[in-house]
Formats: sequence, structure tokens, C-alpha cells
Amino acid sequence: MTQERGSDYLSYLLRLWRTSTDGQGVWRASLTDPLTGERIGFADLEALFEFLRRQAAPHPCANGSGDETEQ
Repeated sequence: MTQERGSDYLSYLLRLWRTSTDGQGVWRASLTDPLTGERIGFADLEALFEFLRRQAAPHPCANGSGDETEQ
């Protein structure tokens, strides 16, 4: 479900729900790509946040100008 790197726009449908594990409430999550319908699930919020951090990380070749050559 990784959107094309270098894109300045990401879009997902987020679903959150609480389940009970050993008597404790745990949040689960899923993201759905609205273009492809592809869905990815997350066992907890930290896994969701880590995925989003990776998706939002700057691309190694990106310099903000759209030109991939250094000045």
C-alpha cells in the first residue's frame, strides 16, 4: 500500500476500533487506499504511527525544488 515515493500527497481512509485482550482495551487500526482499495491492518496505534512516519519521511533524492540536481 505504499504510495509512489516523491508524491507530495497521501490519502487513506482510517478506521479505528477497540478490542479487548486479556481484559484490557487495545486500539486496532486499518488504512485503506481510496484509489486501489488495498487495506493494511495494524495491531496497535504505535504500528500505525510508525507506518505513517515512514510514509511521510522525506525521499532521499528530494530537495524541495522538484529538480534532483544539487546546486
